[in-house]
Amino acid sequence: MTVSDSHSHIIILGAGKGGTALLESFLNLPGVRVLGIADKNPAAPGLKLAQLHHIPTSQHPVDLIQKKDIHLIVNVTGDPTLPALLQPYTNPGTEVLGGSASKVLWELIQHQIHVQSQLFQAEKLAGFGTFASGIAHDINNPLYVILAMAEAIQEETDITEIRQQAASIYEAAKRIQTISQDITQYARASRSQEFVQVHIDKQLDEALKIARFATKFQDITIDKHCQDGLVIYAKPEEILQVFVNLLTNAIQAMEGKGTLTLSTEKQDGYVHVAITDTGCGIPSENLQKIFDPFFTTKAVGKGTGLGLYNVRTIVRKYQGDLTIESAVGKGTTIVLVFPCFPSN
Repeated sequence: MTVSDSHSHIIILGAGKGGTALLESFLNLPGVRVLGIADKNPAAPGLKLAQLHHIPTSQHPVDLIQKKDIHLIVNVTGDPTLPALLQPYTNPGTEVLGGSASKVLWELIQHQIHVQSQLFQAEKLAGFGTFASGIAHDINNPLYVILAMAEAIQEETDITEIRQQAASIYEAAKRIQTISQDITQYARASRSQEFVQVHIDKQLDEALKIARFATKFQDITIDKHCQDGLVIYAKPEEILQVFVNLLTNAIQAMEGKGTLTLSTEKQDGYVHVAITDTGCGIPSENLQKIFDPFFTTKAVGKGTGLGLYNVRTIVRKYQGDLTIESAVGKGTTIVLVFPCFPSN
């Protein structure tokens, strides 16, 4: 490698579960550049992820390994005949990692992914302390309806009135069920390993259902300007976690009163998501620190300091970007930028 280019140039052979895991990890390493990924299955998930990041893909490994300046080929196909077939086409200075060595590398990366997912889950569950009072408030309201109607129905003799009261009880119970389902679904650890089409407007709506438990919500105005049909390619649970975290911070910053503005649009092949609050704002000396792990300005027990760190980690995982503007006493705007779902 020359001084001018200190990156390790890598080709991945195999775009199934193992190749996808390798690609995810390599994309987060600043010293690694993936020059291509190959798999005979055109629907392999690693090929779709590579296309999102504008990395060359192929169903024929030979097309990729003949590229110049390749330092390492990682073969996770599991095909014992492939090394002999590729050997004549491999450049003399290129190292090939396969067999047991590539299996060990894959297992190490799987462990890293597991630890990171546990970190995300721990931060998510820690946030439920913030939601507790809001959840209790939203459950208590329909509970009062159920208790009042149940008490009245015991002495009611008019069958029409009884049916109306029973209907009120049913609707209140359904409301509690919906709250329970929303919370349970968000709290559940992510089981999906697949990248799918994620509709941004739907994820924002789902995140708002959770984030509204963070504080008193009745004096906060929601102003939405969302373009229909915006889709990215990601794991929906991770995008939901990003939105819940950012919306919760915005709502808490307004301390129960203000305007929360959500806007989405497509620009030059990218989806832009802007979240603006009219809260307390962030001091300029903290703007460079808020994405550092374990940095928090909240009181002890009120925050883990991992929320925004996880947000940035997830956004960058999908070749996204994140910018923040804030003024003390005026509010904060955070803009997320993601590549649109590839048309191919």
